[in-house]
Amino acid sequence: MQNKEEHFNRLVKENHQRIQSICKYYASVAEDQKDIYQEVLVNIWKSLETFRGEAQESTWIYRIALNTALGFAGKEFRRMKFNLDPGEKGIQNILVEDDGVDIKLREDQLNALQVHLNQLTVIEKAIMSLVLENLSSKEISEIIGITEPNVRVKIHRIKESLREQMKGGSYGN
Repeated sequence: MQNKEEHFNRLVKENHQRIQSICKYYASVAEDQKDIYQEVLVNIWKSLETFRGEAQESTWIYRIALNTALGFAGKEFRRMKFNLDPGEKGIQNILVEDDGVDIKLREDQLNALQVHLNQLTVIEKAIMSLVLENLSSKEISEIIGITEPNVRVKIHRIKESLREQMKGGSYGN
C-alpha cells in the first residue's frame, strides 16, 4: 500500500498535463498559472485522504483543478478569460479542421473563437475547457456534477451557438 506522499506524487506525475491545461485555460499570465497550479496541488494534498474512489482519480483531479481555477479569482471569476493555445490538441472538437485554410484565416478563426468562448457563462466555459481536453460526456458530467444527457445537450447548444456566431466572419461552417 502506498503512503500518502507516494500516492500524491504519483497522482501529480500522472495528471501534470491535465492540471497545467486547466490552469492555462483560466489564466493568461504565467505567474497566475503557477499560482493556480500550486493551489491545485495543495487542494489535492488536503483532499487525498477523503477520496472515496467513486470516480476515476483523473476525474477527481479535473474536478479539483477546475474548481480551484474557477475559485482562484474569487468574485471576479465571471470576468475570467478563456485562453486558447493555437496548438491546442482538442480544438478540432469545436472547429472543423480544414487543411486548405491559410494561416492568417486560421489565426483569425481562433481569435474569434476565443472572443466567443469568453462570452459564455462560467459553467459553459468549464464544459468547453473539458471538451478541449477530449473528455467524454460521462467524464464531464462527473466533474461538473450534472447528468450526462444534460452535458451532451449543453455541448451541442454551445457548439451551435459558436458556429452561428462564427458565421459572421468568413469561416464557413
